[in-house]
Amino acid sequence: MSNFNRRQALGLLGGAAALATLPAPAIAKNRKIVLGALRFTSHSGSFIAFERGYFADAGLDVELKFFQAAQPMAVAIASGDVDYGITAISGGLISLADKGAVKVIGGALSEEKGIDGQKILASDAAFKAGLTSPAALDGKTFGMTTAGSSFHYMGSKVAAAEGANLKFKPLQKVGAVIGALKSGQIDAWSIVPHIAKPLAGSGAVHIIGNVADYLPDYQVTTVFTSAKNAADEKALTKDFLGGFSKGVADYNATMIAKQSGEEGVNEMVDLIHKYVYADRPREKAAPSIINGTMRLNEGAALNMASVKDQLAWFQSEDLVSKHISLDTLVDASFVEARG
Repeated sequence: MSNFNRRQALGLLGGAAALATLPAPAIAKNRKIVLGALRFTSHSGSFIAFERGYFADAGLDVELKFFQAAQPMAVAIASGDVDYGITAISGGLISLADKGAVKVIGGALSEEKGIDGQKILASDAAFKAGLTSPAALDGKTFGMTTAGSSFHYMGSKVAAAEGANLKFKPLQKVGAVIGALKSGQIDAWSIVPHIAKPLAGSGAVHIIGNVADYLPDYQVTTVFTSAKNAADEKALTKDFLGGFSKGVADYNATMIAKQSGEEGVNEMVDLIHKYVYADRPREKAAPSIINGTMRLNEGAALNMASVKDQLAWFQSEDLVSKHISLDTLVDASFVEARG
């Protein structure tokens, strides 16, 4: 059966005369979706779109479902319990894509030179012993949650650039990595600024570098969905990305460009505080929320060069099958795909 866009269909009915009389197509309302999220500032595009009605304007009735880590969210999307989510590319996510369960459909958070991003940290003990820059990482122990995590990828890329050999220590949870770094059980780690800066401020660890200096255009997190949604729910997916992108635009304009000044920043912090550090008083949460400011991808644009590099690294480390193609992981038809 042939498919026609609106202009072609109107041409069949008589062209411009019909265009003048037909009303604009109505957006279907109250389409229920479940959106997976972590309570991180990097998920602010979702929170803003939800709070400011951008999802509702797109006809979506959104339920936010929160997770403690990215991997369970990916599994929930693969099983159909969650419709859309945001997470870093990991070996687990790639393997789910290889099984035909999920697809990356856009970009969320990126490293960018000139924008404060993820920090490379050293324990106090390692710092005092000479680990004052990434150039001194050779032979050191680097923390990560699991093999195939974004921490594993970042540490490996920094080490390769410095010609260093790292020993990786899997500790399963971010909290455990923080504890190991503070106690000197590991020497180094990398993490987003809203976690890195308070740790460094306590004196227990030290900032010794920036991930952006080694991965300037690193696609840190991506927007993803089930392979079924990507293939069979294209209109729904486009509407979700449209609402999400409006939230992202507000965030960048307010927190990066400071277009609304300090008043706008304070208003945005109030909104984000409902979801991030909600268990802290506003005055204690605000500095961490502001410290977590990183560039979100306008229009959910996806840096394909970075995604390709990540896939190649996972394959080189035998963490995923070497036969997996970029098209297996990504459906690039929904957003601008760069590189």
